[in-house]
Amino acid sequence: MSKKFLVVGGVAGGASTAARIRRLDEQAEVIMFEKGPNVSFSNCSLPFHLSGIVENSNKLVLMTPQAFQKKYNIEARVNQEVMRINRDKKTVTVNNIATGDSYEESYDVLVLSPGASPIVPNLEGIESPHVFTVRNVVDIERLNNYVKSDDIEDIAVIGGGFIGVEVAENLRLAGLNVSLVEFSNQIMMPFDYDMAQILHKEMLDKGVNVIVNDGLAKVTKDYVELNSGKQVKAQAIVLAIGVRPEIKLAKEAGLAIGELGGIQVDGNYVTSDPSIYAVGDAIEVFHQLTRKPTRLALAGPAQRQARAAANHMYNMPQHNKGVIGSSSVQIFDLVCASTGLNEKMALSNGYQAKSVYVIAPDKVGLMPNSNPLHFKLIYEIPTGKILGAQAIGKGNADKRIDVIATLITMGGTLEDLKELELSYSPMFSTARDVVNLAALVAQNQLFGRYKQVNVEEVRSLVENGAYILDVRETNEYEAGHLINAVNIPLSELRERMNEIPQDVPVYVHCRSGQRSYNAVMALQNNGFSNVYNVSGSFLGICLYEYFNDLTTGRKKIVTEYNFK
Repeated sequence: MSKKFLVVGGVAGGASTAARIRRLDEQAEVIMFEKGPNVSFSNCSLPFHLSGIVENSNKLVLMTPQAFQKKYNIEARVNQEVMRINRDKKTVTVNNIATGDSYEESYDVLVLSPGASPIVPNLEGIESPHVFTVRNVVDIERLNNYVKSDDIEDIAVIGGGFIGVEVAENLRLAGLNVSLVEFSNQIMMPFDYDMAQILHKEMLDKGVNVIVNDGLAKVTKDYVELNSGKQVKAQAIVLAIGVRPEIKLAKEAGLAIGELGGIQVDGNYVTSDPSIYAVGDAIEVFHQLTRKPTRLALAGPAQRQARAAANHMYNMPQHNKGVIGSSSVQIFDLVCASTGLNEKMALSNGYQAKSVYVIAPDKVGLMPNSNPLHFKLIYEIPTGKILGAQAIGKGNADKRIDVIATLITMGGTLEDLKELELSYSPMFSTARDVVNLAALVAQNQLFGRYKQVNVEEVRSLVENGAYILDVRETNEYEAGHLINAVNIPLSELRERMNEIPQDVPVYVHCRSGQRSYNAVMALQNNGFSNVYNVSGSFLGICLYEYFNDLTTGRKKIVTEYNFK
């Protein structure tokens, strides 16, 4: 006898579960419920409608109810909201939004994929008609139509996560004045603070007014007021503060809720009721690295959960390794990607962790469009186990992060990464790719072959009069340098080594870290024992200092910035 499956919610989690059930069982009755008008749409692509990259919002809709019926024999009921789960009767109560009628639908197996809803704080003016959230196609159409009004010039986006940053970018590309307000001290929390400064600069350079360490306090017709008292002009406001898992149905049905506020599931995505599964943004999942529950609102994991849940319904075995949190985002000209734990997360979760920050060409320098790739690798001491990585650049940063994500999933170490054989062409990479280079640098650090300081430590060194050695060529030094740095080019280092003191620490930098590493090794091999390489070197220092210098008005530690 065939089973009856009800799926609450579509998109990546629900629709993928329904489709997998159909592939496994042609006789099953499968019904999906979606309270909005679209059961399957590209929610990750929503912000790109604002700039016209996705010109027609209809293209955001991936599958209509009619297509689901014809292609998969799945009944998709849109504009119908499941209001209650009646576990004792194995039914759900459904409200037909169009007619106002309610009815009950029975199930053998119920799948919950209600997603997560935008957080809307209880503040003065927050319910004004010019305040928007972005969750679905209807939301993005409403926002886009509003901002195209003749009198809309200034927009405030509240929240610097994925949605906030992408909405801000696309509104700016549409020619609007955009302020991005973030309560924390940086945007894009998957990135460490040092890497986030590169993102801050990119947004400033492209005309976005980035405000950090401040939050929304009040909404008025023409401006928003922040916690600091600052007023920011805005005829439209987009709330992108974060999302909250939709657990109302599950909670009212008495299903277990996890410690982070998501629906609790086991390794097969079964809830505390064996007849009810849950997938997607509403659930808590196991983090492979922290060994703790986490919430992860990403489409890729949701699709894997959907397949695994459907497989389990048909007694097909699978192995749940947990999540690691891999993601990427485009911010104007930059490709930005991360995986695993950032350094702050690794330390807060009890790891003895260190990091290296490497700047290397994304392809051979002779090739057109060769650009620096900023790469940060986090690893465990003393095992060398890889914990995470972040990459930012104009080239294929995402490709490098995918390599690291694979290694993390397989339990890889620095030794594995060092020996990893990758494809190479001068047009696509370098013979020793940045990921291999990062492993070599990290092993040098792990095995005590040299010492380093990070870019965030340089300001303190400068202000305290430390001996800083700049080994770039003289013309590079004259174009911009740390205000108290001594210039001895690497090409002259061996002849001028007697000028360098041996009774104080010596901090060495060049442009990106390669020449300064060679200088550190030469000094160590000539009897200098207290020598440090500055991770990221002058380019990394300039990028790290720029945003805060510009927005706080503090004294610069460089004579001139040099981002070339």
